[in-house]
Amino acid sequence: MPPQHPTPPSNPGAPGPVDFSVDLTAQEVLRRAQVMAALGPDWDPIEVLRGEEAAYDLLYSGLDAEQQRIYDGLVEAGVLAPRGDGHAAA
Repeated sequence: MPPQHPTPPSNPGAPGPVDFSVDLTAQEVLRRAQVMAALGPDWDPIEVLRGEEAAYDLLYSGLDAEQQRIYDGLVEAGVLAPRGDGHAAA
C-alpha cells in the first residue's frame, strides 16, 4: 500500500527539511497548577480512593445467585477486578 504522503522528489535547489519542535513544558506546568488549584486545599486523594472502593463494595453487595454467577464470569473474563475473596460482598 503506498504511503498517504509520499516523499516529494528531491530538488537540489530546494531547502531541506526544517527542524520543528515545540516545548510544552511551561503549558503543562500551568495546566497542572490550575488543576490542583481547582481541586482545592482540602482534596485528599487517599480519601477519594477509599470512597471509590466503598462505592464498588456497595455496588456489588447483596447479589442474588444469578447476579453472582454473572459477576464471577466477568471477573474470570478479566472485565472486572476481583474484590476481596474473588466474590462480591454479601
